[in-house]
Amino acid sequence: MKTIRDITDLKDKKVLLRVDFNVPVTENNQIDDTFRVKKQKEIIDYLISHGAKVIMTSHITTVSSFADLIPQFHILLGLEINFIKSVADIGKYFQNYAGPALLENVRQNEGEEKNDPEFAKELAEGFDLYINNAFGECHRNYASVSAITKCLPSYAGPLLEQEIVQLSKVIEAPKEGKVVIMGGAKASTKVPVIKNLINLSEAILLGGVVANDVLKEKDQDMGSSVVDADSHELLAGLDLNDSRLVIPKDFIIFDNKILDIGDETMHFYLDIVSKAKTIIWNGPLGLFENPVFAKGTNEIAQAIVASSAFKVIGGGDTISAVDKIGLLDKFDFVSTGGGAMLAFLAGDKLPGLEALN
Repeated sequence: MKTIRDITDLKDKKVLLRVDFNVPVTENNQIDDTFRVKKQKEIIDYLISHGAKVIMTSHITTVSSFADLIPQFHILLGLEINFIKSVADIGKYFQNYAGPALLENVRQNEGEEKNDPEFAKELAEGFDLYINNAFGECHRNYASVSAITKCLPSYAGPLLEQEIVQLSKVIEAPKEGKVVIMGGAKASTKVPVIKNLINLSEAILLGGVVANDVLKEKDQDMGSSVVDADSHELLAGLDLNDSRLVIPKDFIIFDNKILDIGDETMHFYLDIVSKAKTIIWNGPLGLFENPVFAKGTNEIAQAIVASSAFKVIGGGDTISAVDKIGLLDKFDFVSTGGGAMLAFLAGDKLPGLEALN
């Protein structure tokens, strides 16, 4: 795929930049996790310094509009960001261009999620080129990610390129010493990764709902713990007795629910982590939001950081858990993609990447 290094001249070029500002927002409209926003600063600064006229587009699901978040983007990105209320206003904004701007939540347009080529044409109107720097959205077949590439010369941004390089690196790393840690609340997104990586890894350590599903299928009484109703179909084709598939031996239980791994499991996992050469982690091992049930996740995070392994982390909850204990900058690579990271590791074709190919 073409990258921004292939663009010979950005002076006065009108650039449609796809970013990922789909961030969690608190009840009082405060951005709760700033990681994804800050990761876009490099490309924005680069484009501005080379004379480009930049309009960003993104979607957000926690609130309907970006309007109340604009002042926070000023602070996080270190520059003034203007706000464009609708796609129809883009042409008018370019007539009196006043610096980089963010377009209103692109999902407010019906054609976005339908990957509608007509909406993509409308979105592309007036621009000279398109840059996708939103790896976290590349698993979505949306107009601002996929169809748009048929309308404008299209390029991968540095963040997207870095994601591909680093995630490919861990997939291709030698099987010996490769440890995958999968937890969190969504087993449906983790199981395909396990199926794709189990023959490429030395061990896959399980926690969260995916561990619960395996335990359920092995006829353990799960009490009131969260499990998937379709766990049998979900795990079909996976040998649950494979020695490389490591499940918890004991648990922290409250109100008849498994809420964290137990001490025996934790020490067993820590021993495996300490010998690893490559570590891929997505999904906390317990209900980390409650300090009472965060021990397993926190201890694993500290062990990974202490390890000499090449360590990659991804997923919003995992990043949040690690950031809470101040260790995020200790990882070799932190992926901005949750679902996109998992889809990539599962060997799926990502529409956003295919469109740029």
